[in-house]
Amino acid sequence: MAMASSSRAAIAISMAVQNSSLSKLQSFNGIFAIYKKQGPTSADVLNTLKKALLKEAGVANPNPRKRNKQPLKIGHGGTLDSNASGVLVVGIGEGTKMLTTMLAGSKKYRAIGELGKATDSLDVTGNVIEEKSYDHITKEAFEEKLKQFTGEIMQVPPLYSALKKDGKRMSVLLKQGQEVEAKPARPVTVYSLSLQDFSPPYFTIDVECGGGFYVRSLVDDLAKALCSCAHIKELTRTKQGQFTLEEHALKEDRWTLTDITQALQPCPKPSGQHKNVKKAKSNLYFLFSCLVQTLNTKNKSNT
Repeated sequence: MAMASSSRAAIAISMAVQNSSLSKLQSFNGIFAIYKKQGPTSADVLNTLKKALLKEAGVANPNPRKRNKQPLKIGHGGTLDSNASGVLVVGIGEGTKMLTTMLAGSKKYRAIGELGKATDSLDVTGNVIEEKSYDHITKEAFEEKLKQFTGEIMQVPPLYSALKKDGKRMSVLLKQGQEVEAKPARPVTVYSLSLQDFSPPYFTIDVECGGGFYVRSLVDDLAKALCSCAHIKELTRTKQGQFTLEEHALKEDRWTLTDITQALQPCPKPSGQHKNVKKAKSNLYFLFSCLVQTLNTKNKSNT
């Protein structure tokens, strides 16, 4: 009898701890940054994070890909290519509503490129489609050409991208063998662009840019302007918004409730004015409902 009571008590304590962990997880509302390694897609990384958190919170057999009836709302603030690594900003709970500003905000990248070879994806994962000489390119000429790509510029997004055509990602359509036309050039902003190393055929550049910018397109356009071709070998996002790679990006071994609690930047609390507007809308809806009900009653009585 004593053993049975002890077992029931242990189960009760375990369930209480699980409920507490899940409640803590569901109370998260804000944004934080994680480190994305090379290889997986941004969506894959997000699902791995979600699964780890749900498992720690005691959710049995969590399936992060099922969106319906999920006890956790989570999203990321800007896709990183599979071959890229670095800062991936994550929104959780009400923090997912803050991700739009992260998409449009400033980002910093470090890119290592290779001159003389162009690929269909504009990075090392693609097939080589062109080779050109690069012996004529000097460090001075390279740095001078960078000036043309600073400020407000026009840029054509890569074919292999997360942009969509008819509701499907262009990169997926291309892998299925379908023909895809390039999107028209669009305005983008480059706040700073500098050469960190020049050891032909390799070079390293640092870029700070606004939303909608593709470093792969930059490297491709830059090489063409130098009468050659190039592709990206490595790409690292070193900063997004206020989150830096060195100070804020949590590596996978720190994807825990405790670490995220410490790293979370909470959502700003709604102002009194915002609350008043919300209350006024609620009152207006109530009055409108009453009016409709009154009119319906009157119409019934007339008939």
